[in-house]
Amino acid sequence: MTLVHVKPALVRPRLATPAFDRLINEFFNADFPAFANGNGMKSTPSVNVVETADNFRLEIAAPGFEKENFQVHVDKNLLTIEVQAERQRPQDARVRKQEFNYGAFKRSFQLPDTIDANSIDAAYVNGVLEVTLPKKEEAKPQPARRIEIA
Repeated sequence: MTLVHVKPALVRPRLATPAFDRLINEFFNADFPAFANGNGMKSTPSVNVVETADNFRLEIAAPGFEKENFQVHVDKNLLTIEVQAERQRPQDARVRKQEFNYGAFKRSFQLPDTIDANSIDAAYVNGVLEVTLPKKEEAKPQPARRIEIA
């Protein structure tokens, strides 16, 4: 076996910058490509996950839609949220500049076994879709109890 010594001055400079690394990581680690709509804007909405003692709540920021545009499905512990919507303009209207789109998106979430999938509820209020994921009884925090020694 031959041991090769490399001097730091001979090491090739790194081609990628931290910003480029972050961009690539976000692109490949996201549920969907971050630049899918072609104009550099994120095409999927942001999601907050809030946990309480009794449930989890997904808060999906999706302004500009109607509740009829949303479809929420659960199949084998996979929660899927889909939106299909297109903004209709009059035939004689010309768009001079467009910075936002009402397009389709789809997000999926793997549910843990602690969620009661039969009791999932959803509401769309003020541009935010809230999906409530109730916990099963055994997953809820239990109060401390004293155990008698026999």
